[in-house]
Amino acid sequence: MVSMRADGLLRLGTTARVSVAGAESTVAVGLSRLGHRVRWVGRVGRDEPGELVLRTLRAEEVDVSRVREDDDAPTGIVLFEQRLPDVTRVQYYRAGSAGSRLAPADVTTAIEAGTRLVHLSGITPALSPTAREAVTAACDHAAEHDVAVCLDVNFRSRLWSADEAADVLTPLARRARVVVGSPDELALVGGVEDLLRHGVAEVVTKHGAEGAAVTTENGTLDAPAHRVPVVDSVGAGDAFTAGYLSGWLDGVGLAERLDRGTACGAFAVATRGDWEGLPTRAELDLVGSAGTALR
Repeated sequence: MVSMRADGLLRLGTTARVSVAGAESTVAVGLSRLGHRVRWVGRVGRDEPGELVLRTLRAEEVDVSRVREDDDAPTGIVLFEQRLPDVTRVQYYRAGSAGSRLAPADVTTAIEAGTRLVHLSGITPALSPTAREAVTAACDHAAEHDVAVCLDVNFRSRLWSADEAADVLTPLARRARVVVGSPDELALVGGVEDLLRHGVAEVVTKHGAEGAAVTTENGTLDAPAHRVPVVDSVGAGDAFTAGYLSGWLDGVGLAERLDRGTACGAFAVATRGDWEGLPTRAELDLVGSAGTALR
């Protein structure tokens, strides 16, 4: 989507900063900055907002060759309003958008030989029946080609009810190798122990400012969050996911995966915007260097 971040109250009229937002695109940018080859799959309108989305992702070295430009539907928009210093009000305008028209054919051809991981968000199947079919098709195609799947539950109450989400996302979560979510989100798809019983290898719990944990058949490992001044909390969870999956792709241990995830989350909350402040691999160690001038 295109994002508009208001500088003041929308009801009074204000200026706004235009950029790009979206859970999956934030993960894609985060992984790309950490040195991984990434492809983002979706639909945008054949319009100027769509051009901004594609241009931004190309600039971040994310492959958009399989993105479909829709002639008949607009690119979605999201509005951010900083109502209080630590409270952001978000309004979505994507009903009938190009992204909501995602279909199975849009995603299956993007999973090629050599693909190691398919990252899915619980937001996508909430957008429309065809988007729901597309996510299921991606899982099917990944399974046929022995490609690992990561599902971030990412429950959005403005898109559907908890009961609807549970009915759709629980079967998807049980098919994933890695499932990510807050405690409430993981409970929505059966809980940590149930997911492990159904074959999920790693269940990652995001605790926000308190850090994160990963549970496998061997037990649970916890990691604290890095303490940094919070400028904007939007996108922190997706930044964490990007860092964690970067460690997964690199084959490092669980502790290092969590540490990389919390480092990315710290960079995200310390800067305004969903993805703009995400680190490169060379910058990961800067977390904890408060008050230092790099000369």
